[in-house]
Amino acid sequence: MVKPRDPEHPEARVPERFALRDAYRRHFSDHRRERAFLHAVGFSVGFAGCRMVTHAIRAGRGPFRNMSAGGRHLHHSTPGIIGQITLGYLWTWQVAMGADPKHRATSRTAALTAGLATALTLDEFALWFDLADDYWDQAGRKSIDVVIVFWGLSAVLLTGRGLTKELGDALRDLEGRRAQ
Repeated sequence: MVKPRDPEHPEARVPERFALRDAYRRHFSDHRRERAFLHAVGFSVGFAGCRMVTHAIRAGRGPFRNMSAGGRHLHHSTPGIIGQITLGYLWTWQVAMGADPKHRATSRTAALTAGLATALTLDEFALWFDLADDYWDQAGRKSIDVVIVFWGLSAVLLTGRGLTKELGDALRDLEGRRAQ
């Protein structure tokens, strides 16, 4: 739904009481746009979380430890790849997708999971070509941390731009009311 640009138009004004749930529903009534937004959110949160956990493991802080199976180190790209394969299979059968209100929660969960799985896989991008565990050396540090975080946040802001703008307008309106 495109909002009128005229600030005097009734639909262009921010309601007296801003309701995030209502704004979310307005801006993501198109299920494809909502899924793109949720994928971007899953990616951004997953990538940031992955970075924090791997740095905590490296520093020996927190409850986190490296994963292993039978003494062999498991990279976090492994669950990412498994997640992508699983979702690809489900989506081939058109499971966990679409606008059917009965399956909306499953569709949303799948979009978030796809973003997370993508983040886990791309975070170890250096392994794709070098096939060496160079995550922490110079070759691995070529990892495009800043670019990917920027892409993730940009995707969130792009797909959620209407919601972001409305939230900003509501916060400015609230601040204006407090100042009066």
